[in-house]
Amino acid sequence: MNQTTPTTLAELHIGAQAKIAGFTLAVEIQQRLMELGLTKGATCTLVRVAPMGDPIEVQVRGYHLSLRKSEAQGILIAPLAPASL
Repeated sequence: MNQTTPTTLAELHIGAQAKIAGFTLAVEIQQRLMELGLTKGATCTLVRVAPMGDPIEVQVRGYHLSLRKSEAQGILIAPLAPASL
């Protein structure tokens, strides 16, 4: 089955990895996130989600970053397949 609907960082499951594919955010927010290392092609992992669902914590480029769920919904991702043994 071919997935044509873009997936967002907010939809990622804990422990899953994905590559940043693009943004649907305001230019100012997109620029700030890119300065923090969330650039197209960067691999990130969802580490945890706060009890009420906001914020979320992702690992990108060797450090942990907390994002608002509204920001994560504007970050398009391409999920990575789990590594096989």
